[in-house]
Amino acid sequence: MPTESSRSHRQATLVESRLVPPNAIKDVGVALTTLLADVFAVYMKTKSFHWHVSGPHFRDYHLLLDEQSNQIFAMTDVVAERVRKIGQTTIRSIGHIARLQRLPDNDAESATPADMLAELRQDNLSLIQSLRDAHGLCDDGGDVATASLIENWIDEAEGRVWFLREASRGP
Repeated sequence: MPTESSRSHRQATLVESRLVPPNAIKDVGVALTTLLADVFAVYMKTKSFHWHVSGPHFRDYHLLLDEQSNQIFAMTDVVAERVRKIGQTTIRSIGHIARLQRLPDNDAESATPADMLAELRQDNLSLIQSLRDAHGLCDDGGDVATASLIENWIDEAEGRVWFLREASRGP
């Protein structure tokens, strides 16, 4: 029969062993879960634009948006698992995403490629700001592991913004 000590040891979370204040962990968990909702929103919009883009630069835009959507989707599991590692819960459904997301959906029947690229550029800039805000929470709470992940996601988002800006430049 397990002793009380072994039972409490098994129940200890990563949060308890990281020496990060519990209030900081909660704040980071909430920030990352909200960020995850935005990541899913920008992923879906990027994928939708990938499916619906048309025009003389179709192939270039189609491939660019596919590459970007794959990069964005790759973030989702890492964000969600980080939230779980710090002892918090995260997104549970599409409805949960809809309630938390701050980035607007685009349900328009059609959009020009220029409008698509501009909208995705703005969404990625908003995502960068949310990432920077979450990074600040990590810094304040001493959560260097999450901060390190966020720094990479900021770099990736800045790369997407750069490509979207350059792809939308005129001749």
